[in-house]
Amino acid sequence: MARDIASAASGGPLSFLTGRSSSGAHARVGGKRGPLDGLYLLQLIPALLVVLLGTLTIWSASLAIEDANFVSHLAGIAIGLAFAAFVWRYDTRSLSNMTTALFVLACALMVLPRVPGLGYEVNGMMGWVRIGPLRFQPSEPSKLVVIFLMASACAQYNGKIDSFRDYAKLCGTLLVPLLLILSLDLGTGLVIFFIGAVVITVSGAPRSWVLATVALIVAVAALVVGTSMIDGFPHILKQYQLNRLLVFTDPSIDPTNLGYQLQQSMIAVGSGGLLGKGVGNATQALSGFIPEAQTDFVFALYAETFGFLGSLALLGLYLWMIVATLLLAMKTESLFCRLALVGCVAMWTFQILENVGMCIGIMPITGIPLPFVSYGSSSMVVQLGSVGVVQSVWRHRTKAA
Repeated sequence: MARDIASAASGGPLSFLTGRSSSGAHARVGGKRGPLDGLYLLQLIPALLVVLLGTLTIWSASLAIEDANFVSHLAGIAIGLAFAAFVWRYDTRSLSNMTTALFVLACALMVLPRVPGLGYEVNGMMGWVRIGPLRFQPSEPSKLVVIFLMASACAQYNGKIDSFRDYAKLCGTLLVPLLLILSLDLGTGLVIFFIGAVVITVSGAPRSWVLATVALIVAVAALVVGTSMIDGFPHILKQYQLNRLLVFTDPSIDPTNLGYQLQQSMIAVGSGGLLGKGVGNATQALSGFIPEAQTDFVFALYAETFGFLGSLALLGLYLWMIVATLLLAMKTESLFCRLALVGCVAMWTFQILENVGMCIGIMPITGIPLPFVSYGSSSMVVQLGSVGVVQSVWRHRTKAA
């Protein structure tokens, strides 16, 4: 059945979206390549529509929130599109044998905020770097680097990991950059862990090993949380990180801060009703009741603006984009490219579920942005770059590696 679905993306009624004719050949006019050849429109269209909805949302935020600079948001989109175009033209398969270089780059990005004179704090988080007028979060590009790192490392085993030593080696490859980022940004650490775990799992690791690893991680996480709550034991989690986890279980624990944010977020989502209040009229989110409404709690702002139907439309576009990427992964001959696409899907899926979930109270509060919607150039450039990865795989799919 999966093969039948995949074949539908290369021919039949969906062929016009992928730039191919029903016979599987590239669409040509007068013997020349068409302007859309090389673009995987089945994935590109929903991604750009989400960017458009996000742009409307941030413009709405800029009307009342000083930190939501709309010109800066547009600049982030422009840079992101340029980066995506560069990645689209680049054959990402050339990264398949660069595991060591990617590992070093991932670790370097993780420690960059700790370099004296470069790193500085924003809202109490030491995860930013300033180089002259340029300011960015190295943890954001590290997501793409980790996707390529794990795809490169896992592709070496040709879809089946037989040796526990090899499995442990892959886990260790992920563990080093993960530990480096967890000390700075728990939210990004969770994203990177999910990306790596999904890529390793689909690379042919035995299910029993994966389940045992998950059980071990849950036990360690419980131990870390438990010791962080008891005086006299090492407090690995910072107090604000611990509060975020506790508020998830009981918002009344921190009623003046995180608990308040969660309650106000859920009120905003509910007040949007069926059709929403319209652009610029999200009074709950734009009146200062929800801190960081343009970033962490942007879905609450979006839901209040566009309502339940608008939220369904956004989630539907995300689903369209994810399914289209998985369809391409199913047809891609290169194992490295297939795993890279799975890594992109893992990144989008986790961030969407976490950001939306925390705004409606079913996930812990973290600083994870909503892909293509949240304000922030670092995140926007990386997310659009991941679209470029998908487009690159499509563009170079028929070329010899």
